[in-house]
Amino acid sequence: MRALNRLTAKGIAAAAPGKYADGGGLWFHKRNDGGAQWFLRVTIHGRRREMGLGAYPSVSLAEARRQADDARAKVRSNVDPIKDREREKRDAARNLHLLKDVAEDAFESRKAELKGDGKAGRWFSPLELHVLPKLGKVPVSDLDQIDIRDTLAPIWHSKAHTAQKALNRIGICLRHAAALGLNVDLQAPEKARALLGKSRHKITNIPSLPWQEVPAFYQSLDEGSVTHLALRFLILTGVRSGPVRWLHEDQLAGDVWTIPGEAMKGLRDRTPDFRVPLSSEALGVIGEARRFSRDGYLFPNVRKGVIADATMSRLMERRGMEARPHGFRTSLRVWLSEVTDAPFEVSEMMLAHSVGNKVTQAYNRTDHLERRRALLERWGQFVSGKSSGQVVKMARG
Repeated sequence: MRALNRLTAKGIAAAAPGKYADGGGLWFHKRNDGGAQWFLRVTIHGRRREMGLGAYPSVSLAEARRQADDARAKVRSNVDPIKDREREKRDAARNLHLLKDVAEDAFESRKAELKGDGKAGRWFSPLELHVLPKLGKVPVSDLDQIDIRDTLAPIWHSKAHTAQKALNRIGICLRHAAALGLNVDLQAPEKARALLGKSRHKITNIPSLPWQEVPAFYQSLDEGSVTHLALRFLILTGVRSGPVRWLHEDQLAGDVWTIPGEAMKGLRDRTPDFRVPLSSEALGVIGEARRFSRDGYLFPNVRKGVIADATMSRLMERRGMEARPHGFRTSLRVWLSEVTDAPFEVSEMMLAHSVGNKVTQAYNRTDHLERRRALLERWGQFVSGKSSGQVVKMARG
């Protein structure tokens, strides 16, 4: 076997989740959520270190090998390639002074924390759409509360949620600039908030379908298409659309679906894996979906990847419905409150919500899997029309 260059471009493109060695310490890591990255293992000054080389496919196999060769050359010269790269970044940071430059650098430094490496663009989009067109070329040292107020005022009341995110991102950018050694006013975002005043926008919840109407809708999803099956599975499990769309065979073990923490809502390194008990109805949907499976994904798109985020929403829109897929989580939660006597913490766990403070969570480590299994089985029977909506009593203990 060759010591170096073991991998091929075609091979990594079709690789299943796992870690693959190219030789000489270069590794390719394919994650369960479809993302992938390169890293290099080196030993310098008696310590073994791992050096990230970038995400695939942005960094190709050839580029990863080139970076690995450069890093190995530094090791042979007794230079720590990781510290050397950090030193280069600090040198480059001296030229960062415009808000757009600082914003891009701040985003890059946070990608590892964001779900899917921030590929969906939701972290950066408030800046890109509403801040940088006006303030991108302003030196961060000159940025003040008046600039921020005038920029966000047009959307402060009409798009309050987006405006709040944009203000939050500006604060992060200013703190990043301060860490780079630039002279900035860290209080500018809060001063701007005071100038903007309280938002008049009323928060509206995502429209949901009353639980009494869910069975009729569920049973109307009878085409057996990928979209119909995915929407059925979403209703049955009470899970957000992202993990449903990216459901992979590797996540299934019998009648339990384990969603990787990186696929759950929140920061990747803080979110634990979440187990979902699968009802007999949900297992039936999985059986049907396997007819369409591609690369292990049960709900693939027609051409490549998995079905789009908006696919299920568009189906409901075409039917003239106000409710949206995410709203079925509300339907399930209200059903739990009105039709079952499930304890609050069990009902919240059904939706993967945290209950209590960090201390409480540290001691209460159960995920109530078996209690949730019974409830989801009843929910599956109800929405499929195999049982009525009578009160469900939970077994004690």
